[in-house]
Amino acid sequence: MAPAQAPEANNVPEDALPELRLELPASLNHLIIVRSAPPPPRPRVNAPPSAGTGNNAEKLESPVLAPPLTPQESAVARQQANQSLGIAEKNLAVARGRNLNAVQTDLVSKISSFIKDAREAAQSADWSRARSLAKKAQVLSEELADSL
Repeated sequence: MAPAQAPEANNVPEDALPELRLELPASLNHLIIVRSAPPPPRPRVNAPPSAGTGNNAEKLESPVLAPPLTPQESAVARQQANQSLGIAEKNLAVARGRNLNAVQTDLVSKISSFIKDAREAAQSADWSRARSLAKKAQVLSEELADSL
């Protein structure tokens, strides 16, 4: 089955098109503009009570997003976090003392923040989070090193 082809307007000669004239009645000068009333106000919805209200038994604990790591996984995550932190800090040291443009300065700030957060996660033995943050610092530091 062949696809249907749309007629092209360019193939129609101009003299074959009818001339259209729009004639408006004179009574249009007497139009009345009707304005509707504003919509009724929207009902207010009360916000749910915050976790700070009520007794301690009602407070919600933060959800666990990932299962805890086994001791072997923890050891691997610790090693990877430390390795990524070492690379990130080495690349950051290369940038110290250099004149950096705005993008590079922003990268230094982000890298430093990720390193700080990774160290805090390591202090609380959250090796999964520490590894993730350290890896982000490493990737950004490599981007910084490439731009120098």
